[in-house]
Amino acid sequence: MSDFLVVDGYNIIFSWPEFEKLRKSGMDHARARLVDILVNYAAMSGEKVVVVFDAHLVRNNLEHAEAVGDKLEVIYTQEGETADAAIERLVGQLSAAGTVHVATSDWAEQSTVFGRGAYRITPGELLEKIKRVQEEARRHFASAPPADSYLENRLVDEVRRAMEKWRREGR
Repeated sequence: MSDFLVVDGYNIIFSWPEFEKLRKSGMDHARARLVDILVNYAAMSGEKVVVVFDAHLVRNNLEHAEAVGDKLEVIYTQEGETADAAIERLVGQLSAAGTVHVATSDWAEQSTVFGRGAYRITPGELLEKIKRVQEEARRHFASAPPADSYLENRLVDEVRRAMEKWRREGR
């Protein structure tokens, strides 16, 4: 069984204070920043993450998805389809494959996903979860012995011996 996180993209963008300035400069920047945050989170947490952006007011838009890294998928809905409808469809598909959490502050959406077997995460809870994973990653990488990154520790034994011999001979 897998863990899935489905994110209502614009809901998060309009909920997190860090996106306030980005929203003013254009939604492209805000979307790119959220995707950047989520691709890093997915890589560090191991969860499969799907972020859905609502395009129901964009004329002639066809639904399309983009894979970003191994564990993140970005979905743009088609014209006439809300992010909520796409999320509900996704929850139905993914809950058979594992545990699904949906990040949204939309109360109606939360009620619907509960009924489909998913769990909800508020935007604030998602932000805290991301911060915890980032802190764990920092601690993990900071605790790795520095010698692990030395070139000599990554050399094939034969090459290491030859170089050590040259060093001792003064070449």
